[in-house]
Parts: sequence; structure tokens; C-alpha cells
Amino acid sequence: MRMYKAFDNFDVDRRLIYVRNIFIFSLSLLVVGLVYFQLVKGDEYVSLASSNRLRMIRLLPPRGNVYDASGVPLAVNVRTFDMKAYPMDLREEEDFDEVAGVFARHGIPMTAQGLKKSVEKQYVAPYRAISAAINLTLAQVSDLVMDPTFPKSLFPSPVWRRIYPGGPLVAHVMGYVGEITRDELEDQRDLHYQAGDIVGKSGIESMYEEELRGVVGDQVVEVDSRGRRLRDVNYNDPRKGGDIRLTLDLAAQREASRLMNGRRGAMVVMDVKDGGVVVFFSSPTYDPNPLTWGISNKEWSALINDADRPMMNRVSGGSYPPGSAFKVVTAAGILMEGVANTKSTVFCPGRFELGPQTFRCWRRSGHGTEDIVGALRDSCDVFFYQMSVRLGADKLLEWSGEFGIGERTGIDLPGESRGNIAGREWKRARFKESWYQGDTVNYSIGQGFLLMTPLQLARVYAAFANGGRLVVPRLNADKKPEWRDVKVSNANMDIIRRGIRDVVTRGTGRAAGGYGVEIAGKTGTAQNSRDDDHAWFVGYAPADAPKYVAAVLVEGGGSGSSVGGPLVGQMLSYLLEYNK
Repeated sequence: MRMYKAFDNFDVDRRLIYVRNIFIFSLSLLVVGLVYFQLVKGDEYVSLASSNRLRMIRLLPPRGNVYDASGVPLAVNVRTFDMKAYPMDLREEEDFDEVAGVFARHGIPMTAQGLKKSVEKQYVAPYRAISAAINLTLAQVSDLVMDPTFPKSLFPSPVWRRIYPGGPLVAHVMGYVGEITRDELEDQRDLHYQAGDIVGKSGIESMYEEELRGVVGDQVVEVDSRGRRLRDVNYNDPRKGGDIRLTLDLAAQREASRLMNGRRGAMVVMDVKDGGVVVFFSSPTYDPNPLTWGISNKEWSALINDADRPMMNRVSGGSYPPGSAFKVVTAAGILMEGVANTKSTVFCPGRFELGPQTFRCWRRSGHGTEDIVGALRDSCDVFFYQMSVRLGADKLLEWSGEFGIGERTGIDLPGESRGNIAGREWKRARFKESWYQGDTVNYSIGQGFLLMTPLQLARVYAAFANGGRLVVPRLNADKKPEWRDVKVSNANMDIIRRGIRDVVTRGTGRAAGGYGVEIAGKTGTAQNSRDDDHAWFVGYAPADAPKYVAAVLVEGGGSGSSVGGPLVGQMLSYLLEYNK
């Protein structure tokens, strides 16, 4: 037994010695390797690591194109070139002189001092290429690179630039694109944007950014220690963004621009059945092309501080008192609540006494006896004053809400205004005052605290034109039409339609009816504390089988009948003739 035990101990010891020797040998190899790689070959490997690198280049895709209803391009891409260089190649004064000299000889304005400032502004890292010149044509690039004195430190880089062939005609619809800001980068973190990417800033460009943007590609290249390309390693094509077709008609936009003739205001035309927006013109306007290609701080400041506010979207972003164009909503509430019918009349002496207050009719001599159809035809304020007091503020507000007043229409554009439906709670919160009957009287004729956008008002009249559907305006032709029913009976709809038909045939809106098309509509002259009254006209045509509804606002235009009516008449006549 003892003999076997001694033999076992000897065997264990021998195995331990064997494992120890293996461990010592392995450690020795590791030490030798470290010495060899760190000391003997260290400089060589550092040199190799620093002189050759793999770099991934993001390849931005061209954005999707945008077309009008007839296929006319509204936003497309053009290929231009930036001439790039690495900052390490532009360090000495003679480097700047050489590059600037070459460009100047080929008719491209550049100075050494200007180039130096540009490099300093763009500098991020020595291996991050900067643009020495931008927006060069293919002919310019070819001319430059064939010059024997062309610096080897420069290389052309193709880029996509956005252009808007419609220019100012479609500025408030299309919007524009620009380089992503730091705040936008934070908001779009999940969509894999990076600094320097181009994104939609407003309009359709912003609303449909995800569809238009496309899919970013990438290219892996091997570069030397100065960041210069040695060879391509891998390449994934970028994928172009999706195209979008709008309901907008560029030819009709041009006609709207001609009719507005530089006036401050808005014109919108919509298909009464499906909400397709045919005209969306805000005046004055601006050219989005320079914004996309880059303007100076001075130019940008001049644009946004312009007293006429050309960048303001007055169609869906501007809120105004609707004036008498609102009376169709008051009429709907009066009829639906049984406050009046076609036999109810009011005598208009030109004024309405309410306690110590006197509310005037626009016609100081009065209209005499008026029923609801006649009150709409003649835009008799006194009729609506009296009836609104009987109706009451709460019911008037309720019927206003039924027609979508105080809410966004849902058009597929950013920056839409809700307008202001006002009301008791709103006034108490805003002014710490109660609601008075005088507020209801003002409200009944579209004055007071009530504010609407031209698009909201067009939508209201579309509901009367199409038999009671409150449509959602849309610009994307592929977007499914949406609507909700307005709870106004067909009989009462017919009464109001008779009234606004008479407005054009023998009432306050006769000026809209002289253009070869039968129109039903309503004038509006809204008080403006800062200037002359705003001029409104809203109408649809043909009156018996409506196809389009149009709303026009002219800021400080004065009379809705003499200013707004002819504009709507001409536009609807143009569209119905143009689309025969």
C-alpha cells in the first residue's frame, strides 16, 4: 500500500513540473513577441497604421421629384460639382495663391484671402475634406482638370442640388430645403441623419421629408495618412427618394399670381368633392431657389424682416376676421335651431340698438324688411344681429364648430393655423371679462374675436357646394380623400344656397358674375384696426353643379364686392374654361 501511494505522489509532481514548464515557455514567447512588436517593429507598424486607413463615405441620395397635377416638375435635382481639398494640402500662402490663381484664370472668381477664410470656416479635422469652390458645372470642372497647372491636391465631388422651376409661384406650397441644424439633428435622431445632411425646411419638402429623402448609400475607401483616396473597397448605391404628384395646377397658380398683381393676400381654390387643392397662392411671395443654394445672413435678414412678410403663408397660416362671408354659418345655426325660417323677417333701419350700444348695418339707410334669403343676398347686418341674440352665443359657437371653425383643416402642409373660435371661456381666460350679447352680435357677422384662414373659409363653402361634406384639403394627389358630414338638413342647405346664389345674380357680389360662369358666393368686408378693411369673396361654380370653390382675401383691400368678387369670378372662369 505504501509503495502505491509513493508512486502516485511522484506522478502528480511530474505533471505539475510539466505544466509549469509549458507556462514558463508560453510566457517567454509572449514577452519575446511583445518586445519584437513593440520595440523592434513598433515604428514600422505605427507608420503602417497611420498611413493607411479605411474610411466610410456617406453617399446622399437625390431627393424625390415633385410634380403638379399635369406632370409639370415643381421640385427636381440637378447635378453640380464641388471642388474639394484636404486642409493639410492648403497650409501655406503659396498653396492658396496657386489654387486661387487657377480658378481665376478659368473665369471663376476667387482670391487667396477669400479661400483661406473659407478653409478656416469649414475646418473640422485635417482628414475632413472641405469645399474650395461649390456649384460648378461639368464644363467648368472639365476645363479645370485639363489645365496642366491644376493642383493635384484638388478633386471634384459630384453633389445634388434642389431647384424649383416654379420659383415664387409655388414657394409657399413647396417650401425649400437646407442643411440640417443641431436642433433638427436631435429631433431626427432615429432617422440616421448626420451634420451636413439636407432636409426639408418648410412646405411639402418638410411635410413629406421621409418619402422624398431616399436611402443613404455608402462607400468604403482606403486613404493615406493625409486622407487622400488610394482605392475603393466597397460601394452601396444610394436610393433616390420617392416622387410625389400634387393636385396643384401650376398654370392656375400663374393665373392667381397675375390676378393678385402684388396685392397682399391669398387665393385658394379647391375641388369641392375631394378636397384637392388646385390653387394655393400667398402674396407677396419669394423665390425658394436662393434659400436652397445658400444666401448670406444679410439677405436672410432682409427677407424675414420685410414689412410685407413674403415668407408668411397667408392661405393656411394667416388668421383674419372673415367678415360677412361668415354669415352662412350664422344662417345655418339660425335655421337648424328653429330661430327663423323662410317666412321670418326683420326690419332693417340701418342700425340695431342693444342696451346702450348701437350696432350699424353696412348700409346706413337700411335695407327695410328682409327674410333670411334676402339678408344673405344683401348682406344685411341687422338681420343677423337680431337673430344671433335670439340664437345665443353657445349655439352660435356650437354651429361654428360643426363647420370646423377653430380647428385645423388637416391639409398636408406644416404650420397651419387654427384660427380662433373665441367664446366665453376664451374671453375670460384672455381678458378676465365675461361674454356679452354685444360679443355675440359682432360674432354673427364675422367680426369681434373670430379669426379664420382663407383655407378654412373655402372649406366651409365647399360643404354647401357638395351637399354637406366638410372635406379635408389635400395637396398630395395620392392621399385618400377624407371628410365628415355637417349636420345641416338638405332643406336648410338649399335655403342658404339660394341666398348666396342671389348674392351674385342681384346682390352685393354682382361683380363676381360677369365672367361667363354662374357663381354662388358671398362678399366680406372685415374691419382691420391697422389699415383699410380686408376684402373677402368666397364662392363656388358652376352654381348648379359645383366643381370648384375659391376664396380670396386682399389685406387692406377695402370692399369685398368690388375687389374680391372679380378676382374669384376670373379665377373660376379660367379654371372651368381651362379644364373643359
